[in-house]
Amino acid sequence: QQRQFLPIYAVKEELLNIIRDNNIVVVIGETGSGKTTQLAQVLSVYLHEDGYSKYGMIGCTQPRRVAAMSVAKRVSEEMGVSLGEEVGYAIRFEDVTSEKTILKYMTDGILLRESLRESDLDTYSCIIMDEAHERSLNTDVLFGLLRDVVTRRRDLKLIVTSATMDAEKFCHFFGNVPNYTIPGRTFAVDILFSKNVVEDYVEAAVKQALQIHVQGRKGDILCFMPGQEDIEVTCDTLTVSASRSWKMLLPLAVLPIYSQLPSDLQAKIFQKAPDGIRKCVVATNIAETSLTVDGIAFVIDPGFCKLKVFNSRIGMDSLSVFPVSQANANQRSGRAGRTESGVAYRLYTLNQYKHEMLLASVPEIQRTNLANVVLLLKSLGVQDLLKFHFMDPPPQDNILNSMYQLWILGALDNTGALTSCGRSMVEFPLDPPLSKMMIVAAEMGCSAEILIIVSMLSVPAIFYRPTGREEESDTKREKFSVPESDHMTLLNVYQQWKTNGYSATWCNDHFIHAKAMRKVREVRSQLKEIADQQKMKIVSAGNEWDVIRKCICAAYFHHAARLKGIGEYVNVRTGMPCHLHPTSSLFGMGFTPDYVVYHELVMTSKEYMQNVTAVEGEWLAELGPMFYSVKESAKSQELSIAHEQIKKRKKEQENEKKPGT
Repeated sequence: QQRQFLPIYAVKEELLNIIRDNNIVVVIGETGSGKTTQLAQVLSVYLHEDGYSKYGMIGCTQPRRVAAMSVAKRVSEEMGVSLGEEVGYAIRFEDVTSEKTILKYMTDGILLRESLRESDLDTYSCIIMDEAHERSLNTDVLFGLLRDVVTRRRDLKLIVTSATMDAEKFCHFFGNVPNYTIPGRTFAVDILFSKNVVEDYVEAAVKQALQIHVQGRKGDILCFMPGQEDIEVTCDTLTVSASRSWKMLLPLAVLPIYSQLPSDLQAKIFQKAPDGIRKCVVATNIAETSLTVDGIAFVIDPGFCKLKVFNSRIGMDSLSVFPVSQANANQRSGRAGRTESGVAYRLYTLNQYKHEMLLASVPEIQRTNLANVVLLLKSLGVQDLLKFHFMDPPPQDNILNSMYQLWILGALDNTGALTSCGRSMVEFPLDPPLSKMMIVAAEMGCSAEILIIVSMLSVPAIFYRPTGREEESDTKREKFSVPESDHMTLLNVYQQWKTNGYSATWCNDHFIHAKAMRKVREVRSQLKEIADQQKMKIVSAGNEWDVIRKCICAAYFHHAARLKGIGEYVNVRTGMPCHLHPTSSLFGMGFTPDYVVYHELVMTSKEYMQNVTAVEGEWLAELGPMFYSVKESAKSQELSIAHEQIKKRKKEQENEKKPGT
């Protein structure tokens, strides 16, 4: 019954009339208006009554997976239907829809990939683009595509919803279309700035949360943090501090929320805390707009978020911490006034807010690597990317750099046109290097192994390291180690799990997330289906591990590093220092290979290579002739020794695996 009191219901008829009369409408839903969970339902009733449901589904895009899943679940419950039937969701590698589905929530990336198979998106009678103000990379590309689709399909309704007042830009982009504002139902929020510059935002946030808790005023707490690592530290510290303090008036339930958290744990933040217990949710910026947690009376905002930004120095994206924009800060504060008056504690000064924060965030399309987007647009027949209808065109250098990366991988030819390899790559919902690895694997005869490796790389957080049991979990993890390759260590984990009957107990015994491994198995199944459609043979390399390493090298040769000193490498192309991470299988392996390739660089205290594999210098010259050449005289004795040691280790491991040895 609660939804009947949301502001959207008071303006329902007026809004529907505007949508009936216009193909494109921009809906500005102020905080607390109910647009995310209710707008699609309101429209589904109208479309059904007008016979629109005969012509297609209502699709609702979300910039984040967590939001697509949680909103679909909430809407299915409110409509009294089973999730996956009339109401469903689709995210990468997970489709919970059926032939009955009329209301489909999905990530914007899913709709983008669907446009590859169905350029006019005829499956849909109406598309709602929710949280458009977040300006995710895929959302911006969809803007350009959907603008053209609506001109070709006069029967398609497009509703763009945004939580901010930045409607003029959207309206102008789509051809001066009308906008409609749904008033919010919010309460007063007191905003308190820090008097001094905060040096440690985690420590300051924990202190602030405990102070709120001790004061005793009712209401739950929402604390923002930039990323998973900070969230886990904050949760652990808060839980320990709250349990020790004799001053606590009531217990404190500390709950994390971030995109990689298993869905059953994510669901806990929406459950009402039992009487006598205060809830403290520690979240990434996902809780700014995408998710709404009822009962929040206090917001703690350190003023930071993690953003993916293209780093020209390393030639790839890096995830770094940046100050939030003023618009983000205001959105966060508003979360304290959803159900009652609240307080927002900003862990930064008023001066920092006014002079160090941008008015609004830079759209993702203007700051990240565009290789995936370029590949997708090329496959959709967009020849001149500089003429594509971007709301905010990306820097020309970014487009050219992305095209260069695709040319290196063989996806584009010298004229910038899509190659047959590129057409195959676009079929896989993977980053271009991983798609290339899949294609090369079929040619080299190791596709069975690479299928598993790519699936393992597509699912985060396979291992876990519980507090107080770090040494035990590290010892178990080392048992899977393949000294010359992190990629092959992941392969080893999967193969041993398979040998043990895909057992959840086995996973728990080895500090491996059973749910993550089940997801890997699902991903593998879907990728195999795509490979079968591409007529790619799934064959095993058997004991030819060098073939697997060479295949990995074929996808990552542009991310190659050369040994400089103990544990220290330099990127072969840029000369930038990069290091083996202590969790790598190659770390402390007795010898260090002259050359390695890596999946990505992670910036923390140093530039650490993540997912590293030892390769031969000759392979780099063979696979990346545009970068490397190896003279015969340069085949160092050390390289030969290292190669022999790898072979010796491999033989020893094979002997250990033989029955009876």
